[in-house]
Amino acid sequence: MIRHIVLIRFRGDVGEEKIAELFDELHEIEGKLPGLIGMTSGRSESPEKMERGYMHGFVADFADWNGLQAYQDHPDHQAVGAKLTEHAEGGKDGILCFDLPVVDDKS
Repeated sequence: MIRHIVLIRFRGDVGEEKIAELFDELHEIEGKLPGLIGMTSGRSESPEKMERGYMHGFVADFADWNGLQAYQDHPDHQAVGAKLTEHAEGGKDGILCFDLPVVDDKS
């Protein structure tokens, strides 16, 4: 499995309502791609308070690298990705992506 982790530092003028709309639009891709296992999004509630301005994000799990690539190539992802970039502080500089292979060692 591949865990796609995205942290976003939204501009100060972007409110929670707009962020919720963007995440709702992001979730619309669920069910459209067979390699997408699931997606979670929201605002950090970390007790450590080490977000460094990246207060929102999402995690998407994919069956494999091909599933992640299909997601990245999908026009719906590209459209919402452009909107997230537009609303992020400094554009792409306000977005962190991290792709983590997850190995199930419990078998």
